[in-house]
Formats: sequence, structure tokens, C-alpha cells
Amino acid sequence: MQERTVDITTRDGQMNTWVFHPDRPGPHPVILFYMDSLGIREELCDMARRLATVGYYVLMPNLYYRMARSVDLDGDRIHDPAYAGSLELMWKLNRSLTNTMVEQDTQAMFAFLDTEAAARPGKVGAVGYCMSGRFVFRVAGAFPDRIAASASMYGARLITDLPDSAHLLAERIRGEMYFGCAQFDEYAPQEVIDRLRGIIADTKINASIEVYPEAHHGFAFHTRKTVYHKAASERHYERLFDLFRRNL
Repeated sequence: MQERTVDITTRDGQMNTWVFHPDRPGPHPVILFYMDSLGIREELCDMARRLATVGYYVLMPNLYYRMARSVDLDGDRIHDPAYAGSLELMWKLNRSLTNTMVEQDTQAMFAFLDTEAAARPGKVGAVGYCMSGRFVFRVAGAFPDRIAASASMYGARLITDLPDSAHLLAERIRGEMYFGCAQFDEYAPQEVIDRLRGIIADTKINASIEVYPEAHHGFAFHTRKTVYHKAASERHYERLFDLFRRNL
């Protein structure tokens, strides 16, 4: 496994980014891995490695780079009163981002990938968790000629009243889109899933929604003792591998 960090130049600065890909010669098909609200940490690196070990070039940016180059919060403590300061920081960082910002960052990622010998040119896959579920939804519509497959895992704020809401570009999506939702999720309740089904039906995009029974928001994160659900997590990897194999 080859691993390194790079700084990708964006219109707002230097975005520190993690790169993972197999040892064997490439070029390898590319997956853009978008982080959750807790920031880049070893847990996410392990998840990116799992994708890279089956043959992918994985690019994972620190989306908080405008405010912090390093953030590693403990998800199991976010409801602990003694952790209130860290929770406040998480929300401050989360709310500092917009879909437009991440769309611009993704454009910079494409420019970087075009210079990488180990990255296969052309279409890519994308996966995002939690807050990045909406970012993946957005960039799938913003870059329909580049993104062939995308997965939004227990995405939050998929549909909003903001002018750059992800769903507003849904009709432009040309790749396959997968939404993995938790049965118990305050950030994506049933009414949001129902609206999402309606958008998919109206736009006729190649998209599907799967609700993971008995699972809570964050179920794929293997160090989160309070929400990790092994069966659901393993199923989500199966879905990702199938999705990317079909399209990349």
C-alpha cells in the first residue's frame, strides 16, 4: 500500500489531502472519499485503505482546511457535557462549509488527479459520509462527465432551502447514485427519504435508496462504540464494491 499526504491548491488555500493506492503499477481507478463531521482521523484512513486494497486510488481531502489542518474529534463523546467545547468546534467547522465550497474543492481535486500517474484518467467514483453525503450528491450533479458512481452514506441535509442545495442539480446526474440510510437517523428522517424518493422518480436518474434496518447514524464507523453496527457496515462495503466495480 502506498500512502502519502499532499497539499492541493484551491482558490481558498492549500487543502491537505491523503492519498492511498496499491503498490502494484497503475493507473488505478479513482475514488474521492469525503470525510464526516469529525474530521480526518485514523478510522477514516482505515476505511480509505480498505477501498485501496482492492485496487483503487483513493483521494481523501481535509475539507476543514480553511480553518484547521488537523481535527480529530471523539464521536462517542459528543453528547458528554464535559465535551461541549469540542462539540461546539465540530458544529462551527461543519457550518463553515457550503456545497459550493466543496464543489470548488472538487474541481481542484480533478486538476490534481490529472497530474497523477498512478490515477487513471477519466471518470471517478465518490463516497461521502454524514455531512459529506450531501457533498457527494452535489458533486455528482456538478460534474456529471467525471463522476460515474457515487455513494451518499447516511447523508445529512440532503435537501435544503439553500440556493446551492444538492438536490437542485439532481437532474444533471449521469452516473449511478446510491443512498445508504440508517433506520434511526435524526439528520435524515423518513420524510427526507420520502422526498428523496420523489426526486429520483421525477428526474429518472439512475439512483437507489437502501435503508439499513436497526442501524443508527454513523453505523459504518468501526471505532464508534455507540453506533457501530457490524452487519450494516459490512453490507455498506459490499454495496460500495459492487457500485464501483460496475461503473469504474
